[in-house]
Amino acid sequence: WHVYDATLWIAADAYAPDATLALDIRYAMDIRGADLSSRSIEEMRKLGHRDPVRLARWEDAMRRVFPDIRAGERLVGVHLPGREARFYNQQGLIGAVADADFARAFFAIWLDERSSEPALRRRLLGLPE
Repeated sequence: WHVYDATLWIAADAYAPDATLALDIRYAMDIRGADLSSRSIEEMRKLGHRDPVRLARWEDAMRRVFPDIRAGERLVGVHLPGREARFYNQQGLIGAVADADFARAFFAIWLDERSSEPALRRRLLGLPE
């Protein structure tokens, strides 16, 4: 299944985990915001986030921010290090999660060395296959 295409924009010369960046995802299929939130939590767990209270808080925050997405629509996440993650769609800002740990964990889904999608990570970061 082709679920989405992604583009990474960074403000620095190279990626660093605590860099200002934007991850632009264009979805190829309809996806419910609640499903996107649940899947994000699954990926965060795989990366070692295990505190159930924190994960529940993060999932609730994403459920409030993420809309249902139709094929062809975009979701852009912006990482503001030490502050928050902001999310935009075609209409503009749709919400933010003002939690620096959440922001780092959310973008790690795609950018951490342990990502479940290593080929996508390499493409996003411009690394050799």
